[in-house]
Amino acid sequence: MITTQLFGRTGHASTRAIFGAAAFSKVTQDDADRALEVLLSYGINHIDTAASYGESEVRLGPWMARHRKTFFLATKTEKRTYRDAKDELHRSLDRLQTDAVDLWQMHCMIKPEEWEIAMGPGGALEAFLEAREQGLTRFLGVTSHGLNAPNMLLHSLERFDFDSVLFPYNFVLMQDPAYSAACRALLELCQARQVAAQAIKTMCRRPWGDRVPTHATWYEPLDDQSAIDHAAHWALGNPQVFLNTSADIRLLPKILDAAGRFEAKPDDAVMLRDIEQFEIASLFTE
Repeated sequence: MITTQLFGRTGHASTRAIFGAAAFSKVTQDDADRALEVLLSYGINHIDTAASYGESEVRLGPWMARHRKTFFLATKTEKRTYRDAKDELHRSLDRLQTDAVDLWQMHCMIKPEEWEIAMGPGGALEAFLEAREQGLTRFLGVTSHGLNAPNMLLHSLERFDFDSVLFPYNFVLMQDPAYSAACRALLELCQARQVAAQAIKTMCRRPWGDRVPTHATWYEPLDDQSAIDHAAHWALGNPQVFLNTSADIRLLPKILDAAGRFEAKPDDAVMLRDIEQFEIASLFTE
């Protein structure tokens, strides 16, 4: 079983490995239902999806009809205006076959001009506040990607007191001095405010480059069990961080196996050896 801890100030004791349901973007319902058994066998009680994850919400819908109380359910929207965000939330609820989600997140807050729209008059934030008032969600979160993700999330937390953040977090990224400094500042603020911190791209090996993709991820993931162990244990070695699983369903058993065996954070020498052996590189250039 995978250990649990409080997910920020929500009061929910989430498993430290969260199921990243981007893995359901292009799978059959049978494949999804088999994955449910894997999640239940590890005691996973937190699911993270998004309206933009293909058929993910549709695949999760039948689960929610039977197991809604088992899972802390999170979804996301990339819509930036009040009306568009509100409409998408109702679509998500229909697809998920539920009356409410536990966490609704502003997704991919990267571009400053989109941030201004979402946070301004008539923006998505107004839909988020309304949804919370109406009981359509209990908590509100924000996500970002790329090398500026920690700074954008800090900016977002300055504007509004979100309950959670989600951002790329792995050993290679934290070797970048600027990213590391911003990430540490973000985590410090999260700790002070009891904001939950979710890690993504932890299992990233490198960009695909000219290689033919062999996994359902837009980057080449780690698929060697020892490398997955080290990457997962490194992230879980930060007691603030929750680990979101990869967007390839075939990697789910390996990642959950690694999370279930977590005891201690590997030292830098181990991680540096993996970088050399598996040719691990940063996913982002900007």
